[in-house]
Order: sequence, then structure tokens, then C-alpha cells
Amino acid sequence: MTAERTHPAIRNKTSSVALKILMAVSGMLLVLFLLAHMAGNLKIFVGATAFDHYGHWLRDLGAPLLPRTGFLWLQRTGLTVAVLAHIFAAAVLARRARRARPVRYAHRPKVQGSYAARTMRWGGVIIVLFVVFHILDLTTGTLNPVADKQHPYANVVADFAPSRWYVTLFYALAIVAVGLHLRHGIFSALRTLGQQSPRGERAARAVALVLSLVVVVGYLSVPFAVITGLVQ
Repeated sequence: MTAERTHPAIRNKTSSVALKILMAVSGMLLVLFLLAHMAGNLKIFVGATAFDHYGHWLRDLGAPLLPRTGFLWLQRTGLTVAVLAHIFAAAVLARRARRARPVRYAHRPKVQGSYAARTMRWGGVIIVLFVVFHILDLTTGTLNPVADKQHPYANVVADFAPSRWYVTLFYALAIVAVGLHLRHGIFSALRTLGQQSPRGERAARAVALVLSLVVVVGYLSVPFAVITGLVQ
């Protein structure tokens, strides 16, 4: 007696559900990092001493169990895995969606959906470019005018100085893209993880909107405080 094989359509549906869960979980991990990182950034409003102390504390976190900067490298590794998993799941799901509708419409109807949903792809590209720039700027110091690892406060102030308005502009555009990405992504993740009822959908939309606004306002407050002279 041979084992009954699962129909390909069922297998594809099951794997698609798994990919959506992977995308949701990896996305939520990235959101938690964004919130924690934002909280650390806001220490700049306390003053140079507190902000520099926070930067040194991160490098020494986990010692003596971990070597200096060991925690940061564990964090970077985990974030890299989460980002790759998120991109992989998104790419596979997008490819399957295209295959499910191989014939293009002669007159494609307007897709109903939010602006954030329609801009997820280019928003993701902007975010990737921003992450690369951010690492070269404030992590390695390659593109930073000061590049002093002992004084991260000075690095941030020099980075968003009025003369470097183009850096602030790019930063602002990238953070807005992050906010749009989060608004749609958090809503989709909550729906994937079980918020399917009409009431749950409304709650998911509200949570997604609030969290995305918190991230955008929190991150943009730092460069605008520097460029306006509030932080100097």
C-alpha cells in the first residue's frame, strides 16, 4: 500500500503559509530592534556624556562572558539573518503571486490598497541603501566627518550639521520609507499571526499606524534637533 501523495496545490499553499509566518516573525524582530535602537538614539537629548556612555555600554555589554563588542556582533548576526529571511520570504511570495496570474491584463484595473502597500518594493530598496550608508557612516565611520568611536555624540552632531543638509534629507526620506513599510508590514504580520476578524483587523491597522508613527517621529527627531541647533 503506497502512501497517498499530497496534491501540489496543497503543498504550495502550505509552504506559502510558512513563508508568510517567516516573513511576519522576522519582520517583528526587526521592528523590536528599531524600537530599541530608537530609544538609544533619543539619549542624545540627555547630553553628550549620557549618549557617549550609552555607546560605550553597548560595546561592553556581556563582558566578561563576551569579548568587547561581542554583543554587538551577535546582534548584527541576528539582524542579518532576520533581514535575509525577510527578503527571501518576500521574494518567493512575490514570484508565486506573479506565476498565479501569468496573463497580464490589457487594461489593468486600479489596485485597491494603501499607498504603503503599493510602495513596499521601492521602499525596501531605499531601506537597504540607507542601511548600507548608515553602517558606513555611524558604525564604521568611513563616511563620517569625525569618525571618533570614543565620542559617538560628536559623530552624530557632525553628521547632521546644516552644511550636510543632503545627509539629513536622505535620512528623512529613508525613515519615511521605513514608516510606510512598517505600516503595511506590521498590519500584514498581525493578520498572518491570527488577527483575522473585523475587530482584529481594525486593531491591527491601529497598532501598525501608531508604531510606524512612533518610529518615524522618534528617528527624525534626532537629525532635526541637530540641524535646528537644539542639539549641538
